[in-house]
Amino acid sequence: MAMRPLRAAAVAGVTALAILGTTSPAGAAKPATGTTTATHDEQITWQGWSGAAWSAGAAAGTTVTAAGLALGTPVGTVQYKDPHRSVRRSWAYGTWTSPLTEVGFGATELVASWNADTPAGTWLQVELQGTYTTGVRTPWYVMGRWASGDADMTRTSVDRQGDRTSSIWTDTFAINNPGAGVLLRAYQLRLTLYRDPAGTASPVVRSVGAMSSTVPDRFTVTPSPGHIAWGTELAVPRYSQNIHAGQYPQYGGGGEAWCSPTSTEMVVEYWGRRPSPADTSWVDPSYADPTVDHAARMTYDAQYGGTGNWPFNTAYAATFPGLEAKVTRLHSLDEIEHFIAAGIPVVTSQSFLASELDGAGYGTAGHLMVVIGFTATGDVIANDPASPSDDAVRHVYRRDQFEQIWLRTKRTTANGGTGTGSGGVVYLIKPTIVAWPSVAGSTNW
Repeated sequence: MAMRPLRAAAVAGVTALAILGTTSPAGAAKPATGTTTATHDEQITWQGWSGAAWSAGAAAGTTVTAAGLALGTPVGTVQYKDPHRSVRRSWAYGTWTSPLTEVGFGATELVASWNADTPAGTWLQVELQGTYTTGVRTPWYVMGRWASGDADMTRTSVDRQGDRTSSIWTDTFAINNPGAGVLLRAYQLRLTLYRDPAGTASPVVRSVGAMSSTVPDRFTVTPSPGHIAWGTELAVPRYSQNIHAGQYPQYGGGGEAWCSPTSTEMVVEYWGRRPSPADTSWVDPSYADPTVDHAARMTYDAQYGGTGNWPFNTAYAATFPGLEAKVTRLHSLDEIEHFIAAGIPVVTSQSFLASELDGAGYGTAGHLMVVIGFTATGDVIANDPASPSDDAVRHVYRRDQFEQIWLRTKRTTANGGTGTGSGGVVYLIKPTIVAWPSVAGSTNW
């Protein structure tokens, strides 16, 4: 059920926001307030720009509107040859560059994500330039070329980017050898907004930001105690990726390749949003759950050759009115409990052998699923799309097992070698009118 090999991230009118069992049953033990604080050996921070914060950056041809950052008077035109369709086309463009931003510690990885609207005839590019702890700067790395649709350009990451110290792995900036001591100290993000020179439409970027982290190599983690969401389950729609096996090879072919968009679509529809019948009119009418096919198409990364690009999934979620989304890391299941208690399901990324997760029935080098709640005794309730049918998607997984396969960065593979883990990567998706949970000391969302 491999999605991608991992490396070392109450609304008025919305009836889907139903919370089941919002109170813990009698006898469900809850530690006293203040006893759940855990010591973490990883460092994670999220930093971003939106609203008034756009003024902190340097604009060239872009302007701030009530809706977000838009293309104003372009600074010029540029020829872009789409490598995936061999089409060369002229585009008017403008840029916005963030201020140099200190991470606050020496980071080994960074994942950028963004929320934007791209009308027909428009698209955008997100770039990163890092500053090492030595003061040396990286090249400008492309973190994604993106549009919500695929009529005007091909949504894509860019391979073969790097210097002697760092590399880009699809959607992730990574220090090649953290043990050498040269790490990421600071960074800038640069947005380039494009439109057809003959058109007037503009991309509008509502937010952009990045998760920076240092997660030490570890095969095991210390379980978190938890307590605040025990006995709480969110009514998240259930979709199976497996029933789509063989569908649309040009978008990954369904089945095990579609865990990421299937998980993302479950959360989008939990919040009462979904692709329209017009959006899904291209899907074979004999296929069940056409919104999953649509999500796969709209998250497909042509260079990666699949739908598992993390920020492409959160950007897709944020194309639905009123939703915002980001890629980050969390420290523990205790943090996920704060989201569940606030009514927010969390998409998690993990890898494991079949023997490491009781009840899964499969092993994977990388897989996404949705944490929707916790049992009365603290075990994880997950909508796992790697299931034979929609009805079979809900699973209960042992808390200690789930936390380990999600948070670790190293694992033993089936052939006795060493593989990698996500180190706590998540997608966070919610309506803008719903507040993020407030947890003392947390700066990672």
